[in-house]
Amino acid sequence: MADSAQPLSARARLAVTAGKAAAAVSRAAGRGSGSVIGGRVALKLDPDLLSRLAGHLDVVLVSATNGKTTTTRLIAEALRAGGEVVSNALGANMPAGITSALSGGTEARYGVIEVDEKYLAGVARDVTPKAIALLNLSRDQLDRAAETRMLAERWREGLQGTKATVVANADDPLVVWAASSCPNVVWVAAGQEWKDDAWSCPSCGGVLNRPGDDTWRCGECGFGRPTPTWILSGDTVLDPHGSAWPIALQLPGRANKANAATAAAVAALFGIPPQTALHRMQSVAAVAGRYDVVSHLGRDLRLLLAKNPAGWLETFSLIDPPPTPVILSVNARGADGTDTSWLWDVDYGRLAGHPIAVLGDRRLDLAVRLEVAGVAFAVHDTLQQALTQLPPGRIEAIANYTAFQDLRRLVGN
Repeated sequence: MADSAQPLSARARLAVTAGKAAAAVSRAAGRGSGSVIGGRVALKLDPDLLSRLAGHLDVVLVSATNGKTTTTRLIAEALRAGGEVVSNALGANMPAGITSALSGGTEARYGVIEVDEKYLAGVARDVTPKAIALLNLSRDQLDRAAETRMLAERWREGLQGTKATVVANADDPLVVWAASSCPNVVWVAAGQEWKDDAWSCPSCGGVLNRPGDDTWRCGECGFGRPTPTWILSGDTVLDPHGSAWPIALQLPGRANKANAATAAAVAALFGIPPQTALHRMQSVAAVAGRYDVVSHLGRDLRLLLAKNPAGWLETFSLIDPPPTPVILSVNARGADGTDTSWLWDVDYGRLAGHPIAVLGDRRLDLAVRLEVAGVAFAVHDTLQQALTQLPPGRIEAIANYTAFQDLRRLVGN
């Protein structure tokens, strides 16, 4: 366990107070939670505040292209079996948002922190984590984020020699290559449904051979899948001793079972047994609105977030079969990335047979993609218009980041 909390300096206390005040003003003005502006103000007054706030905590960092918010929540629930947890549960995952979150954790034992992929190495230097969970890397927001191999290289160089125990997905070659520079790695067979960013070897550029779903190896340099010690197998996770523990989540889908397997491996590093950790994860029914079922205008909408091709692929596996109606909503604002070319990497043919309504700022971009895919759809200007045209029954609403937030506001979630 980390050292007990030390009193903050006068400067640090002033920074925390000013940050909280700025956040409160932002909330009062209806500009969101205020966590980002609050953190920016606090860090401006004390640039070392993040490391000061984390000094007494046993910190876990979680980073990935997809699943980091949910996995952060699952780890936090598991670790609460051992003490109080502070976490950036709303997903503000850059240094300012992380600073705001930790400013409320003076009495906590654990800090469970989601970190944007680009900021992982820097945050790790600031907070000296005990564990780092690396889930996956895939294409996302190519107009603002680096190409996937460049991100993997940034992780590999930034985490080299870290004292943290890294819990990493053995099925993602980019993650394996990044984590291989770390001295202490726990490998988890968490699976990888999206493989289109990992056909070439990140080490030498050769072709990766995939003779089966559970193995991969470079035919040129021999870089290959490490032997995992935690294994997701259907509805169970096998621990390093070979014991099988059932995963019974309220959260749907294979990807969330993978998130739970990783969370169990992290919790075990802190002395929380798999049975206890997985039982506590059962209490999580939704994460920042994701997976919520909301009644609106006489219809039940399940809200699903999908931000990039890998995320859309996993989300399609969750939805109820045809003829369940589906709403698709896509924006391209700053937080989404303004480049919508990724739409062409998504296999929208999987939606054949579903009545589909298309919404969002970039609904016409999505309409062109669906037209080419040969999938029937209707374009609508508003959610209310879409609901009046869709057949009765539950509706699956899939949206990217800001479109998802728009939907949540419209349905009062």
